[in-house]
Amino acid sequence: MAMYFDPFEAIDRVAGQLLDQRQGPRQMPMDLYRDGDHYVLNADLPGIDPGSVDIDVDGQLLTIRAERTPRSQDGVKWIARERSAGSFLRQFTLGQGIETSGISASYENGVLSVVIPVAEKAKPRKIEVQTSTPAASDAPAVESTPAA
Repeated sequence: MAMYFDPFEAIDRVAGQLLDQRQGPRQMPMDLYRDGDHYVLNADLPGIDPGSVDIDVDGQLLTIRAERTPRSQDGVKWIARERSAGSFLRQFTLGQGIETSGISASYENGVLSVVIPVAEKAKPRKIEVQTSTPAASDAPAVESTPAA
């Protein structure tokens, strides 16, 4: 197997790992959109054991945690190791119009999907406009006579 080796890229990657001051949880890339009466959050978590995913809601704070454990194999000489292991964390402040008791989640093909329903009171609704003048059907009929 032919492999391209760029020494400057390798030095940059190693220096980045050594000088990385961030020892805490890593961020997970995600998309968030509204689809009708609910929001959908899709987060990329490839290689994560679904059992390590923890989602909780505390008041209006939604927290997603996940763990990727490094695969260690005895006698293996690593050529490249770019997939980071460790904790992943993302927190979101939910608005007042969210039904927190109805939040659900699923994990498929390395993507965590969280469905966040909109509360009934926050859904758009039509407001009927009231008028103070009588409608045409309520007014007395006026007869007209042709002019002679």
